[in-house]
Amino acid sequence: MSSFEIIGGHKLRGEIVPQGAKNEALQVLCAVLLTSEKVRIEHVPDIRDVNKLIDLLKLLGVSVREDVPSACESGRTFEFQADQVNLEVLQSQQFREQAGALRGSIMLVGPLLSRFGQAVVPQPGGDKIGRRRLDTHFIGMERLGAEVEYKRGAYLVRAKKLKGCYMLLDEASVTGTANIIMTAVMARGTTTIMNAACEPYVYQLCNMLNRMGAKITGVGSNLLTIRGVKELHGCEHRLLPDMIEVGSFIGMAAMTEGDITIKNAQVQHLGLIPQVFRRLGIEVWQKGDDLYVPAQEHYEIERFMDGSIMTVADAPWPGFTPDLISIALVVATQAKGSVLIHQKMFESRLFFVDKLIDMGAQIILCDPHRATVIGLDREHKLRGVRMASPDIRAGVALLIAALSAEGKSRIDNIEQIDRGYQRIDQRLAKLGAEIRRVE
Repeated sequence: MSSFEIIGGHKLRGEIVPQGAKNEALQVLCAVLLTSEKVRIEHVPDIRDVNKLIDLLKLLGVSVREDVPSACESGRTFEFQADQVNLEVLQSQQFREQAGALRGSIMLVGPLLSRFGQAVVPQPGGDKIGRRRLDTHFIGMERLGAEVEYKRGAYLVRAKKLKGCYMLLDEASVTGTANIIMTAVMARGTTTIMNAACEPYVYQLCNMLNRMGAKITGVGSNLLTIRGVKELHGCEHRLLPDMIEVGSFIGMAAMTEGDITIKNAQVQHLGLIPQVFRRLGIEVWQKGDDLYVPAQEHYEIERFMDGSIMTVADAPWPGFTPDLISIALVVATQAKGSVLIHQKMFESRLFFVDKLIDMGAQIILCDPHRATVIGLDREHKLRGVRMASPDIRAGVALLIAALSAEGKSRIDNIEQIDRGYQRIDQRLAKLGAEIRRVE
């Protein structure tokens, strides 16, 4: 097991390029199974979850060729060809173990069902942030004509004939929407999806599928219409910058009094992210397609127009993404003023605040979904402690806290951070952080 040792108090300065979007990568990599032709994907991040999914594709018989060395700052480029998929692998113990360790493996089901009429996936793993039900995925597939059976810890999905239909999703699930889209692209007839997730990840997936020959309209909205086609073809696709990394870097700059330029942030795909951090008092300037966060000795949380305490809450797109709630919370600990953080979607995501309290933060955990943060306005700096990363986003929130703290901090279980952030220690060291990886 690896850990990070951080000496806090260093002001981060310089430029940084966001990695390719993790959540988009997990969708579009699964989409390569929809065709026997070559698919080229650029800006692929070198992170654990993505690498595990690529290993799963290889196990299924997908040919994978990497064009660009993994040390390339702009990300990696891969060429995939799923012309020799071995469905017998789905029954193997190796597949069950590897797929069960990765939540993103659930998105293999849609493409396999669409092209081959069958799929098997074990109950997937991932972050321990509360219940993350899969009902939306499988209800949608059943509406399209699939039969779903849960047996011995795995989902068995089969369909002799997929047929388009109208469906109203019970929740605007991003992965659920993506899975249903990939199931429907080669179904007979027309599929209409109401209450579809419209995150940039789904927007990107739909555009990629359309380049492959799919017929999807309403892209970018919550009402998608998919006219089924007989087959899909190869294409080229480039991942967006990771919006969660962009938000994380904004938080790091604010907490360390840093001066950071986030290059090629694709601001049009960030939604409310810059605006929410501005409400926390952080200056975020747009320069073309870059974001610049200048050094600030103090930043003050806004209040609502009637004078009441500010609330930061997550919501489906275009609301504030739940993956940045942990970052907003830690940033508020050194602001001037108070804020109520409301994490609506996952009931275990705020439980990491006990580590921040150990560091000296003033936080009241109201219940599993809400925490009130009383900002210290840098009058009392956080102190370095030893802690462990419970999930990807909480792990980075703790890393941000450690970068701003007095003294040395140690973060254990950083494999969680490596699941979503590409060589974060090396990249932060270039900005002036004192951080090293220890075994």
